[in-house]
Amino acid sequence: MSAAMAVPEHKLSESPNSRSIEIYDWFITASTNPISNSAEIDALQTSLGFPLPEMPFGNNFLTLEHKPSGWKYTFDTPNALKGVKAGELEDGDGGVKVGYADAWLKSRTDPSSALPMPKTVPTKPYDWTYTTTYSGHSPATVGNDNWAPADPKNSTHSIPVAELMRPDPILFYAEIPLFEDELHDNGSSNLLVRIRVMPTCIFILSRFTLRVDNVLFRAHDTRMYHSFSSTPPFFIREVSGWEAPYENVKRKLPKRDDLTPLTDPNFIAKILADMSPRISQHEGAKTGWRGLGSRRYVSVLKGGPQSVASVEQKLAQASIS
Repeated sequence: MSAAMAVPEHKLSESPNSRSIEIYDWFITASTNPISNSAEIDALQTSLGFPLPEMPFGNNFLTLEHKPSGWKYTFDTPNALKGVKAGELEDGDGGVKVGYADAWLKSRTDPSSALPMPKTVPTKPYDWTYTTTYSGHSPATVGNDNWAPADPKNSTHSIPVAELMRPDPILFYAEIPLFEDELHDNGSSNLLVRIRVMPTCIFILSRFTLRVDNVLFRAHDTRMYHSFSSTPPFFIREVSGWEAPYENVKRKLPKRDDLTPLTDPNFIAKILADMSPRISQHEGAKTGWRGLGSRRYVSVLKGGPQSVASVEQKLAQASIS
């Protein structure tokens, strides 16, 4: 009989709208709340200067803190929406020009709209697709956003896909929606963050997905990985962007008459990633979007490396036959 994966000591806590885990030197909290209320929407719209998506989850967030070093990292809705272009679209913004875009914008800014602009905010152009390349952030008060390009020759600077595919126990899991919009029935735009903590590591996937019917599909992924046994402790962040014309993705449907997969962000992301790099990450849908391509970074958690010997010892303990 083979031994099962050892489960390290950890503490779970829960409130009506949040869940947390303390494991080794880490404290992680995922907060999921209802859609923002009207007062919260007005305040955030005033700050951003453009109408919010139909479903903003302004109080949702994911936070990670490495207690010895003080390293912190957060995903939240206000900062994600700050990545949406406010004002006229320029080269690199990946603007989607379709015949109904002006009518859609008018429907969201007209005084008779169900979602009018706040009176304190002047109507101005913005990216109606809510495209964002937001990849999380370190709070300004922490001052440790020290990401550096990964070393392509260093194998530890790559996310170990084989490890993540193992059926290891999941000690903590959460899905945190940040926003969603149906683009006035012309597609869909959404941003969702997922986290899972296993006995050996932390893995995060933040995925922005855009579908503009009969025009294009777009995805922007942020993958983050930390091994509890890394020394000194560090996080890997891999950022990737893809896009392709709508018909190119539609041709990949398993069943020609079943369009349901085209509403599935996981299906869309897989198809975009499987397409040739030239189409998906260089040429894209010929929008000139700067988010295309892949980049990998590493952040070393300075000021208090965890005891690797202690981690490895705990991982070796408590195996169950």
